[in-house]
Amino acid sequence: MQNLSEHQKGLLYVLTAALLWSTGGLFIKLISFSAMQLSFFRCSIAALTFALIFRKRILIANKLSVANSFIYAVVLISFVIATKTTTAANAIFLQATAPIYVLIFEPILTKTKYERINIVTVGVCVLGMILFFVGKLEPGHLEGNLVALISGITFAAFFLGMKRNDQQYQQSSIFWGNIIVAIVCVPFLASLELITSSDVWMVSFLGVFQIAIAYAFFASGLKRVIAVEASIISMVEPVLNPVWVFLGYGETPSIYSIIGGLIIIVAITFRTLYSGSGLIIRRFKT
Repeated sequence: MQNLSEHQKGLLYVLTAALLWSTGGLFIKLISFSAMQLSFFRCSIAALTFALIFRKRILIANKLSVANSFIYAVVLISFVIATKTTTAANAIFLQATAPIYVLIFEPILTKTKYERINIVTVGVCVLGMILFFVGKLEPGHLEGNLVALISGITFAAFFLGMKRNDQQYQQSSIFWGNIIVAIVCVPFLASLELITSSDVWMVSFLGVFQIAIAYAFFASGLKRVIAVEASIISMVEPVLNPVWVFLGYGETPSIYSIIGGLIIIVAITFRTLYSGSGLIIRRFKT
């Protein structure tokens, strides 16, 4: 690490964050807790880790950061529910559509005209999204796909809210978002019957590394690389997520999901390269 330039360190930090994010699907699948029980432990641990890393910065808040906390809570819970009820590929690819909602709603908020490249990108991504809802769906997959769409939409809303706020409020929004999830999920612990040692270490990994440490790596890396580089490297996460689930859980996504996911990733990647700046939506990962 000592021989690496600051730029090389930045690339490595962003890649590390993307790799950590990509493990979410596998561990969510393997953990025996229900979605709400898992969310309680995952977010409680993440909040504690965040407090240890960022300390007083988690207390710096304003009205918009509070609103963003509630939106982020929805993102966190909906992603876990989607991963539990549909395939991990569907959950991550449909959440990865968040940038297209940004392309749709940001001009409305900023009162600017739609760019032709954005309209084309949205159209292509919608085509990819449709493929997730064709072919044979297992029981619960349709509901899971819809929840995954909600995760993507709220993820985009959270990104836009964070973008409109000052950077100093980012840590508090993410910290309190995790706290809100933990509070909401407390009643579901009443039905918890068994906690295994494997559940403990896996949910601890999700809270400490997949959320908190990954964010710290990405935030540090983003200071050293340009936006387009971070955006492209972050696409490692939706690509590897279903791969880890296939290798560790044996879940195979449908051919339609694979094609749809590739269409979405290619469209967003091309849009990012075209713009030269990128949509750094992965800074606020679930």
